[in-house]
Amino acid sequence: MSSPEITLYTSAMCGYCVAAKTFLKSKGLEWTEVRIDLDADARQRMVETTRRTSVPQIFIGQTHVGGYDDMMALHRAGKLEPLLAGDAS
Repeated sequence: MSSPEITLYTSAMCGYCVAAKTFLKSKGLEWTEVRIDLDADARQRMVETTRRTSVPQIFIGQTHVGGYDDMMALHRAGKLEPLLAGDAS
């Protein structure tokens, strides 16, 4: 079973985006980065999907994790690793 795709919606001047990428990199993970500061259509899609305007917005597969703090809260609760392994339950 392969790991679900990770998608990060980011912008250039975003410390939390850097922190999220650093954390994912430390776990040996790869992701697709969508720069909403360079793509207005992507920004609109992100806001419509998440109902949030802040970045990063993190998706693991089809699951919207939220921002950096949300991802770290899942990690601390032991719920991020199963999600990364493809167990969305």
